[in-house]
Amino acid sequence: MATLQAATTSTGAIVSDPQAVRELCESYCFGTLDWEVTEDGELIIWGYDDFEVYEARENGLPDYEGGIVTHEFLRELADHLEADEELDIQTAGFTKCRFPVLAKRYVVRDGEVLHADLSSPDPIDE
Repeated sequence: MATLQAATTSTGAIVSDPQAVRELCESYCFGTLDWEVTEDGELIIWGYDDFEVYEARENGLPDYEGGIVTHEFLRELADHLEADEELDIQTAGFTKCRFPVLAKRYVVRDGEVLHADLSSPDPIDE
């Protein structure tokens, strides 16, 4: 069985209500990823895993049956970022030398969530 090797990191973004964001993050599971809201109200996400978010069960474990809820989490989080703040979360990884490699990016800013990955190539203009 092949194992995914991935790393995720984010920029820091200042949130309007640090306690509300802590509670929001505690209500979800990030796998083995870590997150922190500093005393200055800066949210940071990092670790050696894919950025996938699940709802948390009462026992704190991920609710795999409910499926991945990354987009829902990020939409909720978007309401808590300070004006002109941007949270950029990037993941890169691979499973041995198999195709395709994992590369994705989420950007949360101005109340919206943007996503990019390697799935749709665009032509190069001359």
